[in-house]
Amino acid sequence: MKFLDPLYHGRLIKRYKRFMADIELDNGDIVTAHCANSGSMISVREPGSEVWISPARNPDRKLKFTWELIKVGDAMVGVNTSHPNQIVAEAIADGIVPELTGYEKLRREVKYGGNSRIDVLLEDGNKPDCYVEVKNVTLKRDLSKNAPCEFPDGVTARGTKHLGELQEMVKNGKRAVMFYFVQRDDARSFTLADDIDPVYADAYKQARNNGVEMICYGCRLDDKEIVIDRKVDINIE
Repeated sequence: MKFLDPLYHGRLIKRYKRFMADIELDNGDIVTAHCANSGSMISVREPGSEVWISPARNPDRKLKFTWELIKVGDAMVGVNTSHPNQIVAEAIADGIVPELTGYEKLRREVKYGGNSRIDVLLEDGNKPDCYVEVKNVTLKRDLSKNAPCEFPDGVTARGTKHLGELQEMVKNGKRAVMFYFVQRDDARSFTLADDIDPVYADAYKQARNNGVEMICYGCRLDDKEIVIDRKVDINIE
């Protein structure tokens, strides 16, 4: 996924009210940017950090910028949660994810389960449909080189619900995949933050034992584009 316009560079002042972030641009101007990430953003919200924001294309939008990237230590991290579904769909279509190749059709945001929409639905007349749920990963509490990235960064009843719905797809003879997309360029491995949400951790293990496939991929990212480029090991007993 390429950014449609050049990004502006600045420093994070603070993130607040979940959807707002005050940023000081390099020219000294202070702007309020939309924060599309409604999670806790633990480890990716430190005041003073380098950040990049995109200009709004809609001239009538109240907030004229959107927070896109932050630098954490030596790592670049994407914080805009409106992007992962597109990025993952592009990677699947380009054949970058071997586990999800060989399907004739790819559709996004298709209704299924209990009043939900699956992020990516892969279809082919010669095999069962494949339901792919995408989760964005930014949490990395230990910045040492080999420390894992983690999910979730807060209690996620919605995420637990999705694991249950994927299990139902498997029971119905379909294929179901939970795709963890690590929007950081320092991802070496992935694990669950079971101290943050033990209910989700239990639901993950139950879903895995009941046939839901778990995969994780990382990316390279800069102020021009975000592209999935490698598989990340999942280390969960």
